[in-house]
Amino acid sequence: MQQHFSLAECDVVGFDLDHTLCRYHLPQSARLIYDSFAQYLVTEKGYDEDLLTLAPDSLDFCCKGLVLDIEEGNFLKLAEDGTVLRASHGTKSMTSEEVLEVYGRKEWKHFNTVSGMVSRTAKYYLYDNYFDLPGALLCARVVDSLDQHDGQKKYDFWKDMVAAIQHNYKISAFKEDCGMYFPEVKNHPDKYLQRCPESVKKWLKQLKNAGKILLLITSSHSDYCRLLCEHVLGNDFEEYFDILITNALKPGFFSHTPNQRPFRTLENDEEQEALLSLDKPGWYSQGNSIQLYDLLKKMTGKLDPKVVYFGDSMHSDIFPARHYSNWETVFILEELLGDKGIVPAKAESEPLEKKGKYEGDQLKVPYFVSKQWGSFFMDRLPGLENAEETLVHTWSCKCISTYSTIAIPSLEAIADAYRSLPLSAGV
Repeated sequence: MQQHFSLAECDVVGFDLDHTLCRYHLPQSARLIYDSFAQYLVTEKGYDEDLLTLAPDSLDFCCKGLVLDIEEGNFLKLAEDGTVLRASHGTKSMTSEEVLEVYGRKEWKHFNTVSGMVSRTAKYYLYDNYFDLPGALLCARVVDSLDQHDGQKKYDFWKDMVAAIQHNYKISAFKEDCGMYFPEVKNHPDKYLQRCPESVKKWLKQLKNAGKILLLITSSHSDYCRLLCEHVLGNDFEEYFDILITNALKPGFFSHTPNQRPFRTLENDEEQEALLSLDKPGWYSQGNSIQLYDLLKKMTGKLDPKVVYFGDSMHSDIFPARHYSNWETVFILEELLGDKGIVPAKAESEPLEKKGKYEGDQLKVPYFVSKQWGSFFMDRLPGLENAEETLVHTWSCKCISTYSTIAIPSLEAIADAYRSLPLSAGV
């Protein structure tokens, strides 16, 4: 990570939407996502109905950075060198002795692929964002169920999980009221979505008034994007941005060529024919960072305009924006509020609702430190938990320092800092 970063030096400021500009009430949204997938597995694929019930502390299992070894039914927490720090079989934690017996102190067999930022293959799946995490808990409980009823050694449930995800999140699901997820958010947006703080709205306007070009780049489809933005930012949300790109299909937006992923215009939320080039600001679908950057050169009048992109997913936002497009990146990482010792004094005195806790919720907020998995950032080597010198960084932590310019817990954190600073101040 850089020692100094100045937003004033950036010509273009881009934002992801989900869990970046649009923050969710995590206990409620996590439960909805879990229920959406579980309902499909039970009703369409014949899985055990016990999957539909959750104990109040179940979401403690959810921890960003976990890798599911699909064939073994094991979840792994990896160190920066690829060795296994903690593991569970299904939801059941493996002891240090079991971890060492199964994985030893050597690099995990698929680490070379994972560290190349390939987040999913037929062999494993990396969980790195809040849309994914409830699925990790469900998969773990599926493993528990299969062990109990079938005594399986190898697992073949993943194809059903993929079907559950596609059923609830496919592009047409919003319009067709397909699945549980979109109909529920449509009907009860306040239950799941947090309003954008006024400080963030003012900051966005301040950036635009200072001549910055503002981008919104989201993999959400245009109809869901509109619902989120109207609720979170207001009916005038389009005025905040110069260019809006929906169904961006990140990370491919950054890695694909114009021929592979052309921009498309939209009419009534339906994608139209592919564009040969991107010639003017507006609202587009799909696309690629190469043609976007060509447009940004024209809009800024600069040969090499400096772009910074804010996002919450290392795999979909931060790594590809840095690696393929050489953009500055700001990683939105709410776990910064959860690890004790790095919580800003101000955050400790904030009202609970600002931290993501809501009175009456029965499920634990998933981004405070997991008791089962420990810190997102550091852990001790298995079998040597009492030795001080064995504290090591996690692979997730290494990714932050490698690919993000800076990391902050929320946009509010940076917007609040700008209340008393001129735009020219460095961050």
